[in-house]
Amino acid sequence: MGETTSLINTGRGRGLHPATRFALRAALRLALAGACLHGGAAHAIGLLQAYEAALKNDPTYRAAYYDNESGKEFAVIGRANVLPSVSANYSYNKNRADIEAETNTGDPTHTHPRYVSRSGALQLRQPLFNLEAAARYKQGIAQSNVSAAQFKLRGQDLVMRLVGAYLDALFAGEELALAQAHRDAFIEQRKVNDKLFERGEGTRTDMLETQARLDVAEAAVLEAQDEEVTARNTLSGIVGIDIRSVDRLGPGFKVRPQAQGGFEAWKARALASNPEIQAQLYAVEAAGEEMARSRGAHAPKLDLVAAYTTNESDTINTLHQHAAIKSIGLQLNIPLYSGGQASAVSRQAVAAHERAKADLQARIEKILIEVRKEHNASISSDAKIAALEKAVASGELLVKATEQSIKGGVRINLDLLNARQQMFSTRRDLSHARYNYFLSSLRLRAAAGALGREDVRELAAHFQ
Repeated sequence: MGETTSLINTGRGRGLHPATRFALRAALRLALAGACLHGGAAHAIGLLQAYEAALKNDPTYRAAYYDNESGKEFAVIGRANVLPSVSANYSYNKNRADIEAETNTGDPTHTHPRYVSRSGALQLRQPLFNLEAAARYKQGIAQSNVSAAQFKLRGQDLVMRLVGAYLDALFAGEELALAQAHRDAFIEQRKVNDKLFERGEGTRTDMLETQARLDVAEAAVLEAQDEEVTARNTLSGIVGIDIRSVDRLGPGFKVRPQAQGGFEAWKARALASNPEIQAQLYAVEAAGEEMARSRGAHAPKLDLVAAYTTNESDTINTLHQHAAIKSIGLQLNIPLYSGGQASAVSRQAVAAHERAKADLQARIEKILIEVRKEHNASISSDAKIAALEKAVASGELLVKATEQSIKGGVRINLDLLNARQQMFSTRRDLSHARYNYFLSSLRLRAAAGALGREDVRELAAHFQ
């Protein structure tokens, strides 16, 4: 089937008999239809249904979910550094001693006692003054916040990928329908040319012109079929369901009025709520705590230590003796020298903190550029869509007028072919402009950190 497709699309089959070419194309369409029918249970799906399925099945989003679950534990790990730690140990040993001694008369003696020794200890340690542990606690909170902000960003990314794939599938279906309508119009025009030629009113040039356009339109239909299959497969990979068709844009579509405040309002929302900016802000905070932690590692540490210890026959001198010791006190640890490691680690932490601040500024600038771009695109979409709607209406009127002019002998066949070509191109441009408007609106809300389920629900209401 791949060789047949290549032969038809590249034009290497032009030397084939027309009946053979038609048979090859028919076989290709039947093969593609069979692949769709036998590729598994396929479904027609709406945008909101697709979003619900993607939340469960999209592998990229699932990976982000578990990454966030892992990131939540940073706060717990950091808090553990300032909480008490309790440890216990127990030992049981069988001992055999070799003892050499002298009696009162100076005679040597040799004994080999065998005994069992046991010991156990329970210790509690509570940091009282530990700059490193305090910094690690704050750093853990910041790292968990980074993970939460990144998960929110992945959620917005899922919406954008899903809507983009959904609109691509929808646009591919519409483009296929337009290509088929374009081809069918040329088929009808060829029939008209044939009848006119038979009556002596048409020319062979008209017939050849129409046939040439028909061949191009046929190739465009085959290409559009491939594009539609690819677009549906991409959407299926996100939602985890084989897609047969998607809901189409309903009638009465209107561009949503712009929010009050203009660009400055969107800029303020982006600076306050954009998850990418928030994640980097928390990353700067985490880097600052890493700097404090590296410095605190070389500071004195004071711990409260309480212990309960038991010993039985701990040594040969305490054979058959049992001791229980309870203790509580303070333990001070003062690092003096570590070969220059503490200073080097501190310098690394300072450099990492400065890099995090530079990354934050770069991301803010990038996001504000994105906000400006999508805001301008949303504003211009209204006029662009309105102009293309008028162009489509004018194109339809032009086709009808050209048909009448041909009957009156004012226009020629080529004029009608060109008019139809322009009309179908304008229809495709209108669909593209509408879908670009949807994407620009969503990207603007994503840049402002406001993109979520309700936006998907609102967008899904446009389709049926």
